[in-house]
Amino acid sequence: MTRRGVLTGLLVGGLVAGGSLAAMPASAEPAPVPLSPSLVSRLLSATSGRMPVLVHGATLADAERAVTATGMQRVTTFREIGVVVARGTRQQVQAARTQPGVTYLEGDQPVAMHAAPAAVVTRSTSLVATRGLEARQTLVGANGAALDGSGVSIAVIDSGVDPTHPAFAGGKVVRSLKSVCLDESSTDTSCIMDVPRGLDSDTVSLGGHGSHVSSIAAGRNVTLSDGSTVSGAAPGADIVSLSTGTAVVIVSADAALEWVLEHHAAPCGEAVPVAQCPPIRVVNNSYGPQGGGRFDPSSATVKLQRQLVKEGVVMVWAAGNDGGDGSKSLTNPPAQDPTGGVISVASYNDQGSGTRSGPVSTFSSRGVQTDPSTWPDISAPGQNIVGACRAYLLICSTGLKPQNGPGILDVGSYNTLSGTSMAAPQISGIVALLFQADPAATPAGIEQALKSTALRYSNGAPYQRVGGYLTSFDKGTGLVDAVAAAEELGAHHTH
Repeated sequence: MTRRGVLTGLLVGGLVAGGSLAAMPASAEPAPVPLSPSLVSRLLSATSGRMPVLVHGATLADAERAVTATGMQRVTTFREIGVVVARGTRQQVQAARTQPGVTYLEGDQPVAMHAAPAAVVTRSTSLVATRGLEARQTLVGANGAALDGSGVSIAVIDSGVDPTHPAFAGGKVVRSLKSVCLDESSTDTSCIMDVPRGLDSDTVSLGGHGSHVSSIAAGRNVTLSDGSTVSGAAPGADIVSLSTGTAVVIVSADAALEWVLEHHAAPCGEAVPVAQCPPIRVVNNSYGPQGGGRFDPSSATVKLQRQLVKEGVVMVWAAGNDGGDGSKSLTNPPAQDPTGGVISVASYNDQGSGTRSGPVSTFSSRGVQTDPSTWPDISAPGQNIVGACRAYLLICSTGLKPQNGPGILDVGSYNTLSGTSMAAPQISGIVALLFQADPAATPAGIEQALKSTALRYSNGAPYQRVGGYLTSFDKGTGLVDAVAAAEELGAHHTH
């Protein structure tokens, strides 16, 4: 179901498809609050049973009272933004629309991981194309150490991570959690649960997507059996993995965002030293609804990410894998947020050589030509990217070049995949480098440094000046330049 996939002309208790209110007769009753398009669709098709719903209140107490008053079953609470996640019947959801203090009702919906088929390549070259490898070799951060992302944790909201993989050896995954929000067999009311240290949280049903993405952002330097070296964009950064569970839906992803909002300053707890478990400064989100959709500023996702940005955390989103020609927007809805520090990433193809004059990937989602608010912000390599995999996992079996890791048991432990899912963690890792260069930088300042220094590669749509940047509907401001962005934020050369 997409946010736009609603049959027009059908009415549900005064609501017209698309989320606007139909004319209501004069009444002493409060006017029903709007519903998200996804909830409209669910109500139109519902016959019986309970459905997930996010009840937004003017305050948290208002949302809680509405859930209690209508008899819905509480699932979890997003305390920071005044939202209660509940299950309710069609009648209960309709009743909640007129409860005092309720401002919006939002439905759950499935989202997809943004990975696409890959072609065979001989080695990983993305760090050459981004100049990330050059930045690590020639620049130092504010801490006087080589620019590798040290002192920063990257939160990865995805299918989970395998901490036993060579990419994450040495305790790189400082905390691993899993969402059980909509697991009706679970009796735990906390919604987000700790995964015991050292255990694999990557979900078999989702095929290792999270491990691959995490390794692109912050995987260790690893020499493969063929002698080639693979590394994440920020090999000195740490990882906080938040698994969305057996399926990726908005509620589980939002629950993970809520957890980051509450714990980003001390993700392992106040008693754990910062040197052992640094603050989360960037969140990677390589998921979203297929086919893009309309930006919804009232959604829990947007409310959560805007509060995270206020508190100094950058939000990085995969733009999507739906291609397009600019006639309509196919980009990831929350990635369209104009808030400084929310970054939408298109996929670039370095053609297996590290070139900085390659094309934008054909699968990378385009915005609509006439609406710059839907355009990606920047491009990063997302085509034919080598990352952590396990041969028995579904997504790893789709890669076309399995490679063995350093150990005798590391058979097929790396593989080549493509998608904006792979482009986004390139940016997340580079954001970690930039925070090491300037720990006091703001999320908006990080985005400005990335966009103002990007290389305007010529392939694709022409650039237009929008909001102070030359940008385009298919590739944003161009290809990321890690060296130039780090220098913009005060990183200096080792010599």
